[in-house]
Amino acid sequence: MAYKIMIDSGHGGTDPGAVYNGRQEKDDALRLALAVGDILERNGVNVEYTRTEDIYQTPFEKAQIGNDSGADFFISFHRNSSPSPNQYSGVETLVYDPSGQKLDMAENINGALGELGFRELGVKSRPGLVVLRRTKMPAVLIEAGFINSDEDNQIFDSQFQDVAQAIASAILGTLNEGTVEDSPDSQDIFYRVQVGSFRERAYADKLLYELEDQGFPAFILREDGLYKVQVGAFKNLENAVKMERALRSAGYSTWIDAAPAS
Repeated sequence: MAYKIMIDSGHGGTDPGAVYNGRQEKDDALRLALAVGDILERNGVNVEYTRTEDIYQTPFEKAQIGNDSGADFFISFHRNSSPSPNQYSGVETLVYDPSGQKLDMAENINGALGELGFRELGVKSRPGLVVLRRTKMPAVLIEAGFINSDEDNQIFDSQFQDVAQAIASAILGTLNEGTVEDSPDSQDIFYRVQVGSFRERAYADKLLYELEDQGFPAFILREDGLYKVQVGAFKNLENAVKMERALRSAGYSTWIDAAPAS
């Protein structure tokens, strides 16, 4: 299925969020949200935004925009803060409750950001937050490091594109895993885009890491004595074709592999 995701940039306008040495949470949130949204769009996801400029919206308005869109997921971007500078550091992702695909997505996001050097603070339940409580679809709120942590800001700034790609890859990977898991029909056909096939695992790993670095939700399938590097698992052939076009635009030779769900 083609997914629609509502991307929310925390705060905005007269509400700067957390502030540190002139740095404002609303600006970091918007910049990261737009970067992640761009990667998701290039990978065939239908993306909408609560805001794309510096305007103020109440949390209730943000939740309503998401509900009115009919999106499948709501993802809100923020930066954390602590009472004293450099008191804490790390990333955490918030959910209404620790269950379902939103939990998988939150854990995947934390893990992906941890690989970039952020301390992983885990997934936490925050049922009182409006954008998690009032949204009708699964929702996650990403705290992309502490804005008053010099360590976190260094990672956020020096590896910004990697941060965006890590989050997008975690989201895409979760969506594609869910597409397979949610199908009750074992005879359903799923379309995967194959990028390479190798007899030695090391070559497959190299291609896998290269694809992941560019934000593609790649994985390795061991089959017929070969390590096959593939991207996505789509029930809709059109979505597989979109992914194949994106990979070809990135310079890869590809073909579409069709197989029944296991």
